[in-house]
Amino acid sequence: MPKKSLLQKMMSKMPSSETDLERAERYAAEEAALPTIGLEEFRKTSRRRFLTGVGAVSAGIFGWRWVQTQDRRDNVPSVLRTGLERNEQVWSALFRDGHSAPTFDRNESSVLRVNGRHGVREEVDLATWEMQVLDSGGDLLATHHMDDIRSLPKYEMTVEHKCIEGWSHIVTWGGARFSDFAEMYVDQVEANDFVSLITPDGDYYVGMDRDSMLHHQTLLAYELEGEPLSSLHGAPLRLATPLKYGIKQIKRIGTIQFTNEQPGDYWGDRGYDWYSGL
Repeated sequence: MPKKSLLQKMMSKMPSSETDLERAERYAAEEAALPTIGLEEFRKTSRRRFLTGVGAVSAGIFGWRWVQTQDRRDNVPSVLRTGLERNEQVWSALFRDGHSAPTFDRNESSVLRVNGRHGVREEVDLATWEMQVLDSGGDLLATHHMDDIRSLPKYEMTVEHKCIEGWSHIVTWGGARFSDFAEMYVDQVEANDFVSLITPDGDYYVGMDRDSMLHHQTLLAYELEGEPLSSLHGAPLRLATPLKYGIKQIKRIGTIQFTNEQPGDYWGDRGYDWYSGL
């Protein structure tokens, strides 16, 4: 038997012979029976809510002005920078517990939109591109070309690329795991806690923690959806990892440096979270 609508239920409760006058009187009686407060109590409640709202707004304004008077660290008031560092501690602790990002079916992925042109505004001659590797003192250890990267085992991963602006996209990357590349520099990896990556023109740079770089989901990527990277997507070689927001996934790597000091980071130097973990 079909369920009655709310209107049907209400109608069924009404006396069948009820006149308009009787119905009006019944409504008036029901309304009179509802709980009410006196005018004075209403005024007190309204006044209390108004004062609470004013207090909250005043506290917010005072708090923001107080934050702005704090000493700045890396272009951010120190109290906010401390909050970002606490966030890094939480995410790095979770990461050490074996964190890996979810993967997806290949048919769920598609070409990632271009977002950000720092370091890739100019075309690059793929035939002459090279990547330098430096030690912590800035001395050149080696120079690599794409043949060196392609000679390493190739992996593909279909993961979610997340932007700090709030959008995300499922994409398939192809390339070599950084951990395989780093096997050529075991002594540098063991001696240093961080990796710095810079575009050839020096316009964009990121700093990464060693654990994230050596994770199996961090690639030196040269393919997007099975095709070579376009110039604006970072050709010929970029960083790709679902462990970090897109601001960390530098396009067109020109220099890699192993270092024991936390390296500079383009957006970290502008007030964003240096760790940017997911």
